[in-house]
Formats: sequence, structure tokens, C-alpha cells
Amino acid sequence: MYHPSPEGFIMSPKAGFVLQEQVVPRLRSAIPKAVCFIGSEDAEELIQDATSMAARMIDRVESQGKLGKVSASNIAYYTIQHAKSGRRANGTSSVDIMASATQLNGTSKLHSMHEVVSQSEYGDEIFELHDVISNDQEDPSVQAARKMDWSEFLAGLNRMERLLVEFLSSGKTMREAARKVRLSDSSMQYYRKRIAQKVLEFMGIDILRDIALSPKWRIALDCERELHACRTERRN
Repeated sequence: MYHPSPEGFIMSPKAGFVLQEQVVPRLRSAIPKAVCFIGSEDAEELIQDATSMAARMIDRVESQGKLGKVSASNIAYYTIQHAKSGRRANGTSSVDIMASATQLNGTSKLHSMHEVVSQSEYGDEIFELHDVISNDQEDPSVQAARKMDWSEFLAGLNRMERLLVEFLSSGKTMREAARKVRLSDSSMQYYRKRIAQKVLEFMGIDILRDIALSPKWRIALDCERELHACRTERRN
């Protein structure tokens, strides 16, 4: 009689006995103490993974006619070594940032979205990782630097130009600004063009491109999300 293995293929009674009675007990005894858990992994999950890898190993050994020559302790030992190196039943990778091997060798490190990254002075308010990532506000240092540049730029404008900037920044129109100072629309257009020219001279020609760019960390995050979405589609 043949028994199905955890991998789904058919095992001989002898191979099934070796796996169930000799290998699995060794895995259950050693894995919780010898193998590092990655992320949400637990002992039972790793034992299941190791059992699946051991079943493949036993099947390969049996197909080569060496089942009686390779001991159960050797199979358990090498299975545990695979698990310690980050190999899992679904494979191993040192490139995928989600893979166990990649995290074990220090190339990447995963964090929970509910990990606390900051809290108020009195501890009455906490900020978790997902709060920081989902926040579209810019870094305070960037805001402070921009405010300093903008204050210096405004100091170089004349009274009429500053008035026009104030009107436009508050959502009002140039016509309203023209009525305020009793000038024609064409005169306000002239001041608008002067302000635009001064902005380019003060901020640099790349200012329009820079203000339209998303932060690099957000671009990288979006790329990673798209990459994982594509992998999920291919697997399904």
C-alpha cells in the first residue's frame, strides 16, 4: 500500500514510515530551537515546511535506490540546515525582498504596518508605520527650507508684485487685484510675467519640474507595490 506524502505524490510504505516515525519527530524536536522565525512564521509552520522538504528528499533518495543507505537522521539534519538557511517548501530566493533567505542574510528587513514609529511626549498619541506612509505631507525640513526660500524671494518683490502674489495665493483672480489698485488687466498681466521671470531667475529653471515630482521614497514604494501585484497575477 502506498501513502500520499505532504507534497501530493505517492510514497511507499517504507518511505512513509521513515518520514512519519523517524524524520518528523526529529524535526519537531529541533526546529523550534534551531531555526530562526521570519516575520509571522511559527514553529508549526516551519515544521510543516520542513516535513514537505523532507518528503521530497526521501522520494528522491528512494527513486535512486538508496533509501536503506541514507539514515533518517541524515535526512532530518539536511532538512533542518535548509530551513536554517531560509529555504522553504515553496522554494528559496536571495533576490525577493519578501523571501526568508533574503531577510536572514540581512539584505532586507520587513516591518509590520502597525509598528509604532513615534509617540507624543506624554505617550497619549502614537504614530504607527502606516500612518507615516499614508501621510501625503512633505518632510518638515523640506517645508522649512521652502519657506525660507519663499520669504527671501518675496523680499525682492516690489509692493505691486507682492500684492498680486498674495491675491493669487489666496485663490483670488488678477482682475480682483487690478480693481484693488485701480489698474487695467493688461497692467496686471505685465506684473504677472515679471513675477514668473523672477521666480525662474531665483528658483532655477528646473523649479516647475521639481514641484511636480513625487518624493523618491513614494516612487520606490509604488514600484514595489506594482512589482508584487504583477507577481501575484502571474502566480494566479
